[in-house]
Amino acid sequence: MLTQHHLLPAAHAGTQRQLRSLHFGAGRSGRKAYLQASLHADEVPPLLVAQALIQRLQALEAGGAIEGRIVLVPLANPIGLSQDLQGSALGRFDLATGLNFNRQFRHLADDVARAVAPLLGADLQANTRHIREAMRQQLGHWQPQTETEALKRQLQCLAHDADLVLDLHCDNQAVVHLYVGSAQVEAARPLAAYLGAQALLHTPLAGEEPFDETMARLWWELAARFEGRHPIDPLGCVGVTVELRGETDVSQALAEQDAQGLIAYLQQQGHIAGEPPPSPAACEPTPLEAVEPVTAPCPGIVVFAKAPGDWVLKGELVAEIVDPLTDQRTPLHARASGRCFARTARRYASRGMRLAKIAGHEAYRSGKLLSL
Repeated sequence: MLTQHHLLPAAHAGTQRQLRSLHFGAGRSGRKAYLQASLHADEVPPLLVAQALIQRLQALEAGGAIEGRIVLVPLANPIGLSQDLQGSALGRFDLATGLNFNRQFRHLADDVARAVAPLLGADLQANTRHIREAMRQQLGHWQPQTETEALKRQLQCLAHDADLVLDLHCDNQAVVHLYVGSAQVEAARPLAAYLGAQALLHTPLAGEEPFDETMARLWWELAARFEGRHPIDPLGCVGVTVELRGETDVSQALAEQDAQGLIAYLQQQGHIAGEPPPSPAACEPTPLEAVEPVTAPCPGIVVFAKAPGDWVLKGELVAEIVDPLTDQRTPLHARASGRCFARTARRYASRGMRLAKIAGHEAYRSGKLLSL
């Protein structure tokens, strides 16, 4: 295992932070997988899963089983981890700007397309090399203006030449679920199966440039742009956001289980030698545009009738809101059938607050599809 430390520019005197990246494998196959944990720094379960992964990857490397390269960033956001306000961890948003740490990564497709247009030919592998080199160069031109921009640039630099990118997160209260680009659903199905995911959510474009989409979307966009002229693999980088249940689902048993599922998928994808274990049945993919965000039309106490993992029928009660001033009860019913895969841990709602998410099948939303 090779350990690298990446210094971030200090936002204030005496506060310089660093990333740690762990590199496994000799690179024999030329393939690369990249995994990072807790870009939202207050999401703890991925941090423990990363520790379980380190032990497994060290053993696999010692046995010569890592065919290519596997890079693991076991803590992707030291900035957010330091944002503790009177006992409350605030790792989702950058307090300096108010921006979500998993938004506004640098989308490189247009710049890369211009750079590689004169270089592309009939050789698919050569085209892949040209694109990755152009990505590296474009990221090198990026001059970050803030510590958080420098963090984002460093993460993209570590992942730019990966065939597989897994961004490990968790929700508030949730079952395991995944987000992936629609062009890459089939590649993500085995991962959903190995992890026991209960929702596999896909969309052509989620919006706001989250990390996994920024790394993967470039490939299917370039494949479409140069279709009929130059071959480009739309799966040049498979990118998936993995939501490992809820914030308090932190146990050694769950971490070991999730690490084993991730290792099985790395094996299935050819990053680790040997026959992968049989894949269980995976949940059916559903459009992100079909996710129903159950929101509070009024303030009050939240009393849930459905929990993460429950199947909800159209018209069924999901929650009630009880107004403590008027005693009025407001029932909230599902507008379509689907799997309740996440809900808030808060039990008092303000007007407009998102309370739960249900994965339906009929797309009806558009625009920015991700929560803040």
